[in-house]
Amino acid sequence: MHNLDNTKMQQKITIKGKAHYVGVNDRSKPLFEAMWPLPNGISYNSYLIDDDMVALVDTVDVCYFELFLQKIKNVIGDRPINYLIINHMEPDHSGSIRLIKEHYPDLIIVGNKLTFGMIEGFYGVTGEKYVIKDGDYLALGHHKLRFYLTPMVHWPETMMTYDETDGLLFSGDGFGAFGALDGGFIDSYMNVDKFWDDMVRYYSNIVGKYGSAVQKALQKLAGLKISAICSTHGPVWMEHVDKVIGIYDKLSRYDADEGVVIAYGSMYGNTEQMAETIASELSACGIRNIVIYNVSKTNSSYILSDIFKYKGLIIGSPTYSNQLFPEIESLLSKIDVRDMKGRYFSYFGSYAWAGAAVRKIAEFAGRSKFELIGDPVEMKLGMKDITYTECENLAKAMAERFKKDRVKGL
Repeated sequence: MHNLDNTKMQQKITIKGKAHYVGVNDRSKPLFEAMWPLPNGISYNSYLIDDDMVALVDTVDVCYFELFLQKIKNVIGDRPINYLIINHMEPDHSGSIRLIKEHYPDLIIVGNKLTFGMIEGFYGVTGEKYVIKDGDYLALGHHKLRFYLTPMVHWPETMMTYDETDGLLFSGDGFGAFGALDGGFIDSYMNVDKFWDDMVRYYSNIVGKYGSAVQKALQKLAGLKISAICSTHGPVWMEHVDKVIGIYDKLSRYDADEGVVIAYGSMYGNTEQMAETIASELSACGIRNIVIYNVSKTNSSYILSDIFKYKGLIIGSPTYSNQLFPEIESLLSKIDVRDMKGRYFSYFGSYAWAGAAVRKIAEFAGRSKFELIGDPVEMKLGMKDITYTECENLAKAMAERFKKDRVKGL
């Protein structure tokens, strides 16, 4: 009976060949990196290759170590772990290194030259190591692993491990998604509809700045026959490998769909009326994808996700203490950090006695890589006929820019 149960357990966690899933779910943490909401939780994925030589690929958040260790022992029993492969050193994946090393003191840690300085700095762990270079190789028996350096996806030490035998790509944070795994962990055994938006949100929040690095990584991986993507967050992708790569390719090129995100701050509703007027005219002009965000109600995580999704961006702010409305200032800072390109940008603002918001957004526009569309609208106190007209003209200018793209077939 014990052997039967063990066989059933192996079937539940096996990916392919001798590669198994030993990750955990976190349904308690409210914010990822203390910033990004996790309404559906998140998974910390780790993988165990139970071959002639045993290799563990990445670890999990240290809070889940006891469960993690039990999952490992359920696969290998009392066998030792020979290699610990570290694709990424962020603590949600590397946090259990010191404890794993205590339980398996003879294991050899596999990483690149930047990995080991971080391991010692974070955890004080030293010992035998295998320092890999791009394209280096490790044979475990049935599984034969090749290592590819993918710096700045999204830390400098990041790399990916490719199993040449079964086509498994252990991709670190690359191709990740928010969301805990409900029941199964392979995409073909679950309804993955909820993960697509969380993949875009994950990319825009976590990886978004590093589009050129992602493009270099995709080029490096282009010739590989990938049967499954085993990321450190989200499902193991088997059925949807091409779709997942396509999403990351599109986002990392800063390509976007026709549509407009309008993000505004408003204390007493006057700036909000400007946003509503612009949105109404955009709709009248034939723009169908319009998303309006009150930055005081919606976490910037979701706003950034839609800014990556849609090509048009319109920002509105009241003047607050002779500065931008604080939540608008925070959003613009986050957009700045992500070094976004290829967006159509317009803006508007309001003030009571001394205007600053429009001037401050103009400074952002000047340093951005966005194409400025239409004339900015600045309103003193409340809405007037001229304000309605100026807001409508701004919307018409944005709609006309999209119409030019339609004519060109873009």
